[in-house]
Amino acid sequence: MASGPDNTDTGDCAVVISPGRRGEKAAFSGLEEVAAKSSASPVRSAVASTRPAKGKAGREAARRRQQLLPIPQAEGPEEEEEEEEEEGLLSVHEEDEEEAQPLPPVCASPMRAMWRDEKVALYCDQVLQGCKAEDAVEAMSKYLSEKLKMKDKWLGIWKTNPELFFIKYEEASIPFVGVLVEVTCKPRQSSSSCFKVTVSVAEPFSSNIANIPRDLIDETLEELEHSVPLLEVYPVEGQDDDIHDIALALEVVRFFFDFLWRDWDDEESCENYTALIEERINLWCDIQDGTIPGPIAQRFKKTLEKYKNKRVELIEYQSNIKEDPSAAEAVECWKKYYEIVMLCGLLKMWEDLRLRVHGPFFPRILRRRKGTRELGKTITHIVAKVMTTEMVKDLSSDTLLQQHDDLDLALDSCYSGDTVVLFPGEYQATNLALLTDDIIIKGVGKREEIVITSEPSCDSFVVSKAENVKLMRLTLVQQGTVDGIVVVESGHMTLEDCVLKCEGTGVCVLTGAALTLTDSEITGAQGSGVELYPGSIAILERNEIHHCNNLRTSDNSKSTLGGVNMKVLPAPKLKMNNNHIYSNNGYGLSILQPTEQFFIIAEGNLNKGAASGDKKDDDMLSKVMQNLNLEMSNNKIEANLKGDIRIVTC
Repeated sequence: MASGPDNTDTGDCAVVISPGRRGEKAAFSGLEEVAAKSSASPVRSAVASTRPAKGKAGREAARRRQQLLPIPQAEGPEEEEEEEEEEGLLSVHEEDEEEAQPLPPVCASPMRAMWRDEKVALYCDQVLQGCKAEDAVEAMSKYLSEKLKMKDKWLGIWKTNPELFFIKYEEASIPFVGVLVEVTCKPRQSSSSCFKVTVSVAEPFSSNIANIPRDLIDETLEELEHSVPLLEVYPVEGQDDDIHDIALALEVVRFFFDFLWRDWDDEESCENYTALIEERINLWCDIQDGTIPGPIAQRFKKTLEKYKNKRVELIEYQSNIKEDPSAAEAVECWKKYYEIVMLCGLLKMWEDLRLRVHGPFFPRILRRRKGTRELGKTITHIVAKVMTTEMVKDLSSDTLLQQHDDLDLALDSCYSGDTVVLFPGEYQATNLALLTDDIIIKGVGKREEIVITSEPSCDSFVVSKAENVKLMRLTLVQQGTVDGIVVVESGHMTLEDCVLKCEGTGVCVLTGAALTLTDSEITGAQGSGVELYPGSIAILERNEIHHCNNLRTSDNSKSTLGGVNMKVLPAPKLKMNNNHIYSNNGYGLSILQPTEQFFIIAEGNLNKGAASGDKKDDDMLSKVMQNLNLEMSNNKIEANLKGDIRIVTC
């Protein structure tokens, strides 16, 4: 990837933070002049694709790259010897090779400890300061340049693409090559947003690759004129406080281009760019804390990464065309360009809808309500390969029966008032996501033996839009779906004596809908066990909600979700009696209010009031419960990672 303007002064600091020519316009203009070299890509993951130049040293480096297979520090000598015998590679024990020492720790990132409002204040108020989208890159450069003036020499770890050194390696085991380097940084006096930094190998020679030759590092740096992108360098611990400020500044810039910047930003008519950045920060925080279900968050991340990679592919493809493009090359460019445009449109749509699975972007229930049969007759549907008299012995003699060997067929045959009976076994049914009629689905036997598993290829598992749906004595196992394990879109749903084993979000009760949950167990949700949207109603009695908020992210220290999570304005109505909420990675009960003034409660008190047992917070909690129509009695809330009850402004 091109690295921006050349620097003749190797002492200058040249931090590559420029996204180069941005957006679809860049790709489109490249189609008109395909032979032209493209400028730097915004994707930092591709910044290490620089190759050593040709020449004697370059040929020597290339030869060694072909011979050497990387051995991570964690691997032992026995495994190294086996790989050498099989591949015919260089020995890591040659006397003339210096084995690299393990890398020292890098400065801890304060970004992980920041609340969303702290991130908003940092980016919108301190760094961008109300600038327009087209000035955002320059604002980031100015911010970083000011921090770099604090120290002109320091130690850092240069993390770069393994392809710079190795032809053959396992991407999973070697995500990067890290080398301890001494950084020399003299901020440029120009307004250019493309910077690099001068580095040299520091003592003791240290790397995450035990057998990487010291002279190969030296040769590669010489080919690069000892100039590397600063965003690839991570300051190490053990230096003065100024280095921690520089490390934070680098994290701020990396986070901006990794998560907040979009290539099309400076080509959109956006009156308030900082407001857009604030929305993206909120989106990122919602992904991190599990408010947005994990599977759909992963889908968004993969689409964003695919967009970035496709854009890099187009830029590199254009750069490799040396003369006027042939017809085939022009067609290939157009194909790549339109694929980028489609991915861009999809990302914009997802961002506009905040990735909400309960928004119009996702197809909801489409089939119409059947209502009751003629003459008001109801049928009991038996789901079994063969129906026996034992199955129906407890039914009255006038019961109308219909037997099905598939749960989907039974649900498709239901009218309002019907009952579906399941016996021990494992079931799947896509029609559970299309409940529009008032039916009862109940198991006969132990609930642990009557298991309904979601279809991984579907977005939804159980979704109800009926006036009254009841599920009894069932075990629901969620796998792969992006919705909550149960979503009550409208009407009322009753879950009685059920086990809900979640993978994404737990039970979601949308605005205007109602839930009655009794004698049931909810576990394993990435987000909350029960998610109550504004204006919803829920009655929870004698349930166990545990081991929820199991975020699949490394940054869950600031999660605000609880085993039960309420979003207010208008406030949901919640009645909780005799529930046991425990061992959740967030709070037992979390209440999200939109502003500090909604309940007229001091923020200082809120931060101290995580535990419901604190006497000094009893009055505050009592007022909140009255405002929320929140009735709680005889509930056992304990052993939750963050505390019992939390009121959070959002």
